[in-house]
Amino acid sequence: MDKTHRSPSSATEMLDLLSFLEEFSDELEGSFDLVGPNPHLRMMLHLLRGHVEARVITPTSAIGASRVPYATANRRLKEMVAAGLVEQRPRTASGKSFSIHPSDALLSQWTQLSGRIRRMCQARFGGETQIDDTKDYYFGGSYSAARSIPPLSVLTEPLRVAGGLRVLAHGDPTFMVMVNLKRQFEQAIGVRINQRAFSIDRLRQEALRNAEKAASRYDIIAVDLPWIGEFAERGVLMPLDQVMDIARLDPADFHTAGWTAAHWGGRAYGVPAQTTPELLFYRRDLFADAGLEPPRTTDDLLVAAKTLHQPHRGRYGIAWNAARGTALGHTVLMAMADFGQPVLDLPRIAGGFDAAHLARGGYRPTIDTEAGLQAAEFLLELLNYSPPDILSMSWYERVRPYAAGKAAMAYGYTLLAPYFEGDDRSPACGQTGYLPHPAGPGGRTIAPVGGYVLGIPANLPPERVPAAVDALAVFTSPEAQKLFVQNGSRTNPRYSVAADPEVRRASTIFEAVDEMSWRDELQFWPRPPVPEIGGIVQICGEEFHDMLRGSVSPRQALRNAQGRADALIRSDQTK
Repeated sequence: MDKTHRSPSSATEMLDLLSFLEEFSDELEGSFDLVGPNPHLRMMLHLLRGHVEARVITPTSAIGASRVPYATANRRLKEMVAAGLVEQRPRTASGKSFSIHPSDALLSQWTQLSGRIRRMCQARFGGETQIDDTKDYYFGGSYSAARSIPPLSVLTEPLRVAGGLRVLAHGDPTFMVMVNLKRQFEQAIGVRINQRAFSIDRLRQEALRNAEKAASRYDIIAVDLPWIGEFAERGVLMPLDQVMDIARLDPADFHTAGWTAAHWGGRAYGVPAQTTPELLFYRRDLFADAGLEPPRTTDDLLVAAKTLHQPHRGRYGIAWNAARGTALGHTVLMAMADFGQPVLDLPRIAGGFDAAHLARGGYRPTIDTEAGLQAAEFLLELLNYSPPDILSMSWYERVRPYAAGKAAMAYGYTLLAPYFEGDDRSPACGQTGYLPHPAGPGGRTIAPVGGYVLGIPANLPPERVPAAVDALAVFTSPEAQKLFVQNGSRTNPRYSVAADPEVRRASTIFEAVDEMSWRDELQFWPRPPVPEIGGIVQICGEEFHDMLRGSVSPRQALRNAQGRADALIRSDQTK
């Protein structure tokens, strides 16, 4: 995105347009004696403004905004309710007091109207964004605008759950966006939201501790995709088909890899809240200046890293996860996948390997292989073109030097893109290209899928389950996902959201990931979600770290990791 021209968030655009219509109405009514207030329009604008600003609107306040006598406004408000434009929600147990909210129909009509008004103004009065709209028209934006996702609507009936909704989340930028939008989500579901967020390792520990309690402390928990098998087998999560109609979620709208990865033994245990593939971020400007093409193979990547590695100028070739333990372990599994080697002996299928039937068991680790050796040697080669503190870099540390202009490339999840896309001071802002992992010999270009699903704890008291199900549907809806994007998130699990013209204008990352999905490059088999995957990741992160420090040879690291992983699987399968 050009640093000098940024599209404002949809909420800002919506408030600007609401203000314009309010002021325009003021001018009309003030300039002509025969022009009176339009109570329908005035109350609609008041409702929509309250919805965007997360304020509670009552019938009394709407009538007050109408600028007509009480009796007239009351009749017009009833007409709006009868027409399905306004929804009423009880505020008290007696139901005598209620708040009013724009219905899905009103929000949808508003979305279409606001787009038409903007285009009419540009057509009549011109403006710098007129050219952008022409581009959108020819590349499908005009067609997609008819399917633009409306703002998040409110539930007709507030959730009934004592003490509010309790959520356990990961402390990443996407879930932090939800914290910032807390008031809007509370308005949508009608109850207070209490959210706790932890780092990845602490999140897993907290979820497992919670599963040991007689009654869950949380209504909804965030689950890293590789944990699905373990959490299903250990009874941490309940299968969703046990408590809801899965069709309600519109499964076909989710990126195939993200939806499939949420399953164990053919049953869904969570709903994708983030589908965030690990990609190669690269500086388009630096590549152009050096006459380099975007890397498609691991050899291309090494050439580019060597060419752009200029430590004397404070710039390094590439940053990646190399910290001991979980961070490096994930890198090892993905590097092996780049060379066509899954960490387990998965059956080969079209486009990759089958990780959808692991609940049947019978799998074994496949680390000490020729492809594994190629991956190990590739990582050793990367060390030559990496920052000096690479062996302590993990999830966020690898993106920070890239955002600061100190690394020409970085492997990173899309959820980390806000660190440079949202910072005009970053040299990478507006200059970043997004690619799937370059492939080694024997492999193909893939984008290993990461991210989180939201699931319901198996030990959640039955009286809280209906509210958890409804909240789950709201948090993972297209409307909520679009809202996340508009407020800085760069993850998205749904095709419909990626197709939304406002989302596409927010970042090129969504179109790039969508294309990868259609090309079947999004794959979750590099980190197969078996119960032992956490242990395997830890083992690889320890043994390969010794290799990168020079303590053992690549072949010895492979043998050590294979032996420990074999012992782990045998131990688990004999329990």
